[in-house]
Amino acid sequence: MDIIQCKFCKKPFQSFNSKICPSCLEQIDRDFLVVRDYIYENKKADLDKVTEETGVHKAIVLHLLREGRLQIDNPEEGGTLLMCESCRKPITKGRLCEDCRNNVSSTMKQSLSGDGGGAGAAGKRPGSGSGRADDRGNNAKLRS
Repeated sequence: MDIIQCKFCKKPFQSFNSKICPSCLEQIDRDFLVVRDYIYENKKADLDKVTEETGVHKAIVLHLLREGRLQIDNPEEGGTLLMCESCRKPITKGRLCEDCRNNVSSTMKQSLSGDGGGAGAAGKRPGSGSGRADDRGNNAKLRS
């Protein structure tokens, strides 16, 4: 448990693996409902229109889009809100486009199955310590 500064209000708080304080999380949940309802009724609204009409700060709307909790499908002219963090293609929600998500997923599956490059001969990551997770995986293969 660390004391960190909240990403939004900048106040210090005890973090349990979150960059946002409990107070801001509650406000974000309330803002989500407002923005979600507005987007449902105004499917072609762009970011500026959403923030203007709902009163929800632009940073909160972008946060909700990156989390994948919201999606703006058809932003009006020039309304690309988000870019894939890997290839920079325009996206409507999340952090990665579908192609990059699929690439990450297949890479992770390969590394977990031991087929991925760089995992080492025993399937362990370099410096991974006791490798208990690897041991369980090996034992399961032996029992089959």
